[in-house]
Amino acid sequence: MAKLSIADLDLRNKRVLLRVDFNVPLRDGEVTDDTRIRAALPTIRYALERGGRLLCLSHLGRPKGKPDPALSLAPVAARLADLLGRPVPLAPDCVGEAAAAGAAALRPGDLLMLENCRFHPEEERNDESFSRALAALCDLYVNDAFGAAHRAHASTVGVARFVSVAAAGFLLLKELEYLGQLLEAPRRPFVAILGGATFLAAEGGSVGASRVERERLAAAKALAAEAQAGRVRLLLPSDHVIAERVEAGAPTRVVPRDGIPAGWMGLDIGPDTVARFGGEIGRAATIFWNGPLGVFEVKPFRAGTMAVAAAVAASGAVTVIGGGDTVAAVREAGVAERMTHLSTGGGASLEFLEGKVLPGVAALTEKPG
Repeated sequence: MAKLSIADLDLRNKRVLLRVDFNVPLRDGEVTDDTRIRAALPTIRYALERGGRLLCLSHLGRPKGKPDPALSLAPVAARLADLLGRPVPLAPDCVGEAAAAGAAALRPGDLLMLENCRFHPEEERNDESFSRALAALCDLYVNDAFGAAHRAHASTVGVARFVSVAAAGFLLLKELEYLGQLLEAPRRPFVAILGGATFLAAEGGSVGASRVERERLAAAKALAAEAQAGRVRLLLPSDHVIAERVEAGAPTRVVPRDGIPAGWMGLDIGPDTVARFGGEIGRAATIFWNGPLGVFEVKPFRAGTMAVAAAVAASGAVTVIGGGDTVAAVREAGVAERMTHLSTGGGASLEFLEGKVLPGVAALTEKPG
């Protein structure tokens, strides 16, 4: 990638605004999955060890452009402090007098977390004055928030226009390296596992009360026709675990692919599908997986996703897991450490693999020469 990286910068005594993706799940005021925080640690430690005066900036949830105590980054700062073994103070805002004073008071090797940038409506609007206010806090800007790199927001794109240097962090570089390999030179056979809810309906089969994205039916038909005409094999489920309710105690049945009766929902892949998919996975040299294969959060509907996770882990292939729920699924299956790469951005990884330019990457400073 012909963009500057944090390793190209002299950080000593510089105020470094580091955009991270700490949009993590919370429960009762505590972080329940710190995958994204851990993923940013190499960049954070590098900046601190090299004398940077570090300001960490992130969004959390969807506070609708106004302060929401339930979406404060305080629990995130506390978890980061545990991981670093040092205090991580939290500024009451990401712009304004308090943020500016906090930034000015930093000494080399100090760290300050800024409050949730989505507490301001200007963030998602990529507002110029808000972008300038963020830029005024720093000497250098580093983007390590791959999970937000597909969003053209003030903290990912706008701020880069008003700083002298905008560079990539180590996590962003790692994500682009692994995903780039999938596009440029994957080892074959290459298997993509995508959770979905629409292709069987597009074929005209009976899907009962299953979730269907009606606005995507035409696209699903076109993709199926494209696959049939080309070199790509499209494998759809041959059987389903169904129920009338998405509840732990709901009675379940296994039915063939076109046998979902009215009022019932397909909520997991069935045993025949698990065996078929497992065979394909076992022959793969590269695997990309985005999207669980059932409602794995509810026990009766998790067997398919857990079986596929085990098959992917045992495959010996290069395995890239596309963020979000899929990372949670492989962690729950106890096989996360056996995957080649756990992406921190589901939406961003899909857009990158679609061939789209990620705004947060495009905004970074080109490497000279």
